[in-house]
Amino acid sequence: MSSPTTTAEAPTAPTARRGRRAGGGLGRYILVRFALIIPTVWILMTVVFFLMRITGDPITAALGGRLTPDQLAERRAAAGYDRPLLVQYLDYLGSVLRGDFGTTYTDNTPVATVLATYGAATAELVVYSVIVALVVGVPLGMVAARFRDRWPDAVLRVGAILGYATPVFFVGLLLKLVFSVQLGWLPVAGRISSRGELTMGRITNPSPSYLLDAIRLGDGGLIVDVLTHAVLPAVALGLLTGGIFLRLVRTNLIGTLEMPYVDSARSRGVSEVRLATRHALRPALIPIVTVMGMQIAMMLGGAVLTETTFEWKGLGYMLAQYMQARDYVAVQGIVMMLAVIVAVSNFIVDVIAALIDPRVRY
Repeated sequence: MSSPTTTAEAPTAPTARRGRRAGGGLGRYILVRFALIIPTVWILMTVVFFLMRITGDPITAALGGRLTPDQLAERRAAAGYDRPLLVQYLDYLGSVLRGDFGTTYTDNTPVATVLATYGAATAELVVYSVIVALVVGVPLGMVAARFRDRWPDAVLRVGAILGYATPVFFVGLLLKLVFSVQLGWLPVAGRISSRGELTMGRITNPSPSYLLDAIRLGDGGLIVDVLTHAVLPAVALGLLTGGIFLRLVRTNLIGTLEMPYVDSARSRGVSEVRLATRHALRPALIPIVTVMGMQIAMMLGGAVLTETTFEWKGLGYMLAQYMQARDYVAVQGIVMMLAVIVAVSNFIVDVIAALIDPRVRY
């Protein structure tokens, strides 16, 4: 009589082991991916530190033409740049661990203040651009897959190639010429109008985000002002990634629509639109999630050109300014912050991908 009981209970053990392994696999995967953030940031920070010093110390690079040799020597000694390079590097690592990123030489501003002031502007621009990329890439990718190998598909594929192959600064200049100069619909540059900046001055404790402050004031006109200034930069940067999303959605949706379970649903009379939107779209979006972190890194790289083109004063804009001034302390801090943003974004995306598709964990 015990034999049937054993036979009935036997399958539950592998099932329990699989459940434990799946849970442990996800937890271990998250821990490993989180731990990789530290060496990623450290390696990039180290590379930037030594590359910045190939042409000399930061003080000589930033102030070499404005100070006498004696003044330069005095400033170098006071800052510790006359010490061995390895000692400077270890001292820099210690300062970073304490949250001290140094002070810029061109405007004598703490780098931490620069990061806090301008980081929110870059974060806003990236969020707007991701929204544009998803709004453009996902629906048009579905249309391209629906009309596979027909003229709408061909037109959209060519448009996608142009989207991610055209330099972002050229797209920005073209958008400014058409929608700002010729049509006068949108602002040419900046994050907010002069009148809006005066209105923002009423806030006692302003945040780095203009949009959040406008919402706090409850001023509808100010919110519109902030968003209209963001349209052209977000479109210029979002089209870069939107073309990639379009190709990914098209390719994966075509493959998913050929799966047996979709053919089974089709044989039951389910419409093609319902098949694409309800049965095949979610699996087709998994590749977009997995490459989202990499695309955010591309957006941050494109933000330097986009912010410079539209005078959008974020980290990219300030990075270009400090590089022209050869203020290497500021450059190091900004690049490190961008590295942290990319590393954390990749971590979040990897976790989301692992939750959507368990195969990612193994």
